[in-house]
Amino acid sequence: MRRILVTSALPYANGDIHIGHLVEYIQTDIWVRFQNLVGNRCVYVCADDTHGTAVMISAGKAGVSESKFIAEMQRAHERDFAAFDIKFDNYGSTNSRENRALCERFWKSIRAAGLVRERDVEQLYDPEAKTFLPDRFVRGTCPKCGSVDEPGDNCSKCGHHYSPSELIHPRSTLSGATPVLRNAPHLFIELEQLHDFLDEWTQSGKHLQPEIANYLKGHFLGEPLRDWDISRPAPYFGFEIPDSPGNYWYVWFDAPIGYIASTHQWCERNGEKLDDWWRSEDCEIHHFIGKDITYFHTLFWPGMLKTAGFTLPTQVHIHGFLTVDGEKMSKSKGTFVAAKTYLKHLDPTYLRYFYASKLSSRVEDLDLAVDEFVAKVNTDLVNKVVNLASRTAKFVEATGLSATYPDDGGLFADAAQLGDEIREAYDATDYSRAVRLIVGLADRANPYVEERKPWELRKDPKKARELQDVCTVALNLFRQIVVYLSPVLPRLAEQAGELLNDPIKLWNQSQKPLVGTKVNKFTHMLRRVEEKDVHAMIEESKPAGSPAAEAASPGAESIGAGAQWNDSGDALAAEPLVPECTIEDFAKVDLRVARVIAAEDVPEAKKLLKLTLSLGGGTTKNVFAGIKESYEPEQLVGRLVVCVANLAPRKMKFGVSEGMVTAAGPPGKDTKEVFIVTVAEGAVPGHRVH
Repeated sequence: MRRILVTSALPYANGDIHIGHLVEYIQTDIWVRFQNLVGNRCVYVCADDTHGTAVMISAGKAGVSESKFIAEMQRAHERDFAAFDIKFDNYGSTNSRENRALCERFWKSIRAAGLVRERDVEQLYDPEAKTFLPDRFVRGTCPKCGSVDEPGDNCSKCGHHYSPSELIHPRSTLSGATPVLRNAPHLFIELEQLHDFLDEWTQSGKHLQPEIANYLKGHFLGEPLRDWDISRPAPYFGFEIPDSPGNYWYVWFDAPIGYIASTHQWCERNGEKLDDWWRSEDCEIHHFIGKDITYFHTLFWPGMLKTAGFTLPTQVHIHGFLTVDGEKMSKSKGTFVAAKTYLKHLDPTYLRYFYASKLSSRVEDLDLAVDEFVAKVNTDLVNKVVNLASRTAKFVEATGLSATYPDDGGLFADAAQLGDEIREAYDATDYSRAVRLIVGLADRANPYVEERKPWELRKDPKKARELQDVCTVALNLFRQIVVYLSPVLPRLAEQAGELLNDPIKLWNQSQKPLVGTKVNKFTHMLRRVEEKDVHAMIEESKPAGSPAAEAASPGAESIGAGAQWNDSGDALAAEPLVPECTIEDFAKVDLRVARVIAAEDVPEAKKLLKLTLSLGGGTTKNVFAGIKESYEPEQLVGRLVVCVANLAPRKMKFGVSEGMVTAAGPPGKDTKEVFIVTVAEGAVPGHRVH
């Protein structure tokens, strides 16, 4: 049994939780639930990040004390997390007595190590708001790449870190005023003294994703590390530094220490020792964070832990940002959705599943495309997984499951064997792979039910035993799938346990069929996502006074075919132009932008992949495309393609193809060089290609 301590980044106590935040907390919660499911002891701690000028200013505007302001915000945060089934073992606050004591302990060690020095710095000051400005209250032009409207600590475009005073054309976000420079004494940690240690730790290949290790080597560790400014002068809401009256620890000093403080609270409540979790060689520590705070968690924080004698992180799992329909979240477009707004319109299970289906172990942005979101939940969860139970459970309410497990042609045994691969994917945080494998099991289970038609068997009393056996197989395959999905969908796991009188608690429940037990009355588990509910959520998220809808983008133009043309004219010579047609002829072909929402292999076909395309507005088409030799199915999901939408359906032995995906390539039916035609950025499913 592994002992594992897990943290997520601390949400700042100056705003509501939104769907962008939830990527991280859902990602972490899934991993924690998985670890406990397989028998490890995994503890998940977090806390509200409460200090700083931003909280002080917000509390003043609200007319309440900082303590009252952060307490109300923490209650709101915990309520939102619980609604999305995110379960913490302890949720604390950085404004706690435990955190103050630990900050003093860290500070004493850092002082004793000779890492602290003091110097006057010029800091931006807002003459209208009459306060020094923290990083997040300054925006301006990046001094390295020239990107405009960047925050005061690091550039979102090039990743460069800087002080707010280095910004070109800075402005205060509090008042809009141009800030002025004022001198104030600050305390710094000389991080360069830890350079050799940090270089070794980050480049060991054990603790960070390869792309993160390379990023740190290329951007920071290849030159002397800058001193870290860890103090702020009054007025400031935070902990005053004991040996520097009038100065306060900067929020990024006490926030990560909050991980340990929250663990301390859990230990006190459960009779545990803090040293067993933060100063022990046999306890793993895993941090889950977003890529925007990589610098703090991979350089400052390991340096602090090393100096203070605490255990270093076993692994820092870093994820990308959330985009919506390919763009940054936007308040004006209604895609900056608060958790509480989402909950008014949609089931949190949908979001947990969608995020899991997109998250991998790589540092990649995750896109929430509305049409893909709707189709993925309805197709995978409602049509494939829940359908296994909804179509069979009612037929065995009176009899229960068969006393022995019937012959299912190896379906359960094969799925049990696949458990090791699914388990490895979860452990590596490659949830998208785990989900693909699990949904593949549902794809194999549903034909079993379709072929045996229990709804027909029930009409013949002589086939009662056969009916019971068929339903026993279907419900066991359903239960097995739900065990595998339970870290992602704890509510569905609870419902499945109630239906079959066997609560889902252990991974090994997927390895042995359930027989001879009572089956309770089937109750509704999950309804289909309605696209109108998604759009209602987006409308509510738009700020008051914003237009009800934005102008539609112009028709997209297809691109990509040009890759087959070169200056020598070889491609044109090999495949001459076809005879000319009129504009009326061309108008008969309805080319539409579509998104690939599902892709799967057709085992019986050498060249075919089966694609499910969304054309927006709830319209989907199944298309068989001869691109297997050029693309893996997982490479296609989420991509925008050009579909011939009005092509007459063609019946094939594998199914009906309802359209065609456009692609470019050399002439000849046997070519393996096929390139899917893509579309320019900004196009959305349903746009006509003119």
